[in-house]
Amino acid sequence: MKKIVIGGGASGLMAAYSAASHGHEVLLLEKNEKLGKKLYLTGKGRCNLTNACSPEEFLAHVVRGGRFLRSAAYRFPPEKVMALIEGNGVPVKVERGGRVFPVSDKASDVTAALRSACLRAGVKISLDSEAEEVLIEEGKVRGLRTKEGELSSDAVIVATGGLSYPSTGSTGDGYRFAERAGHTIIPPIPSLVGLNAEGFSAAQGVSLRNVVLTARRGKKALFSEMGELLLTHYGISGPLVLSLSAVICRMEQSELTLSIDLKPALDEKTLDERILRDLGERKNEQMKNVMRGLLPAGLTTIVLQEGRVSPEKQANALTREERLSLVHTLKELPVRKISLRGFSESVVTSGGVRLEEVDPHTMQSRLVSGLYFCGEVLDCDAFTGGYNLQIAFCTGYLAGIGAE
Repeated sequence: MKKIVIGGGASGLMAAYSAASHGHEVLLLEKNEKLGKKLYLTGKGRCNLTNACSPEEFLAHVVRGGRFLRSAAYRFPPEKVMALIEGNGVPVKVERGGRVFPVSDKASDVTAALRSACLRAGVKISLDSEAEEVLIEEGKVRGLRTKEGELSSDAVIVATGGLSYPSTGSTGDGYRFAERAGHTIIPPIPSLVGLNAEGFSAAQGVSLRNVVLTARRGKKALFSEMGELLLTHYGISGPLVLSLSAVICRMEQSELTLSIDLKPALDEKTLDERILRDLGERKNEQMKNVMRGLLPAGLTTIVLQEGRVSPEKQANALTREERLSLVHTLKELPVRKISLRGFSESVVTSGGVRLEEVDPHTMQSRLVSGLYFCGEVLDCDAFTGGYNLQIAFCTGYLAGIGAE
């Protein structure tokens, strides 16, 4: 059987390798001048290629599409991804939180390993080759049209990615192919991305560790986790915020209330006692200086203003009401007027081909015979930690095998 794979990213390379290693004739088309362009950006250039966890643990970190991915998770778990990469000359290592990286810390080595696996399996790779249309007749794929002409094929695997990092070629081509074939596209939204928020520009560059970020809708807590957070010129970012964005990206952000607990290790009573002690020891100093024992310098003015305390006020003039207001602000610093940053900064795309229209055991379209989808073009996404690339690899593997 002849198969054409559109897209030479993580899922496309895996699909091509899988198909060729199961005896199919495979042509991989990549519209860029090189393979794996988005892979070069993952893990800050180091490529967090998967997570050293069980299939169940992997599925627990999937935000949307967990049930759909169950078969793929067990058919091609993280250990098989690691074995494939290492079997093609790139040793891997496991870091904090189970994150897996190449020992070299070079994303290009992961791409090289996947390329090597493809070539060894007999995949033909064509760079600078852009697909224009999937050719379908009587509910069955018959080939593909490119700028150079038509190519006949028994199957086409769409592995074009989402809309994240459009500079890498992720421009939504796969959604167009899917829609023309009759598929429903869940509107794509940035995920694993920073949040715009007002009031933090004066503290840009301040990194906060061991803080708790909480998001509520009404009285219900939707997200509350401890970790690292970065204050930026536009608002907030960092690991905690990326995880939060995955949870709230499909919600109306104006309905949410966000707050940061800057001192989660201390309850309000203990924190109040700490501030009272600081005030007593530095009673003739201004509050902006007293607070530096509790906060990074860039954040003190923001917290004082939110607590309605003048930064220039002397410690010995602070009222009980002002002190308690300050305690409350340290425990619940509000994050206002939030909105998602754009696709140019988002790690992944939430949304894509509706999962009910795809067979989870083969990744074949339920509408068109011989049409397959894998990776980010599907409506699946997960938290950070290598889980999104694991989605790409396990769905790519099944798409490559297909309905044999």
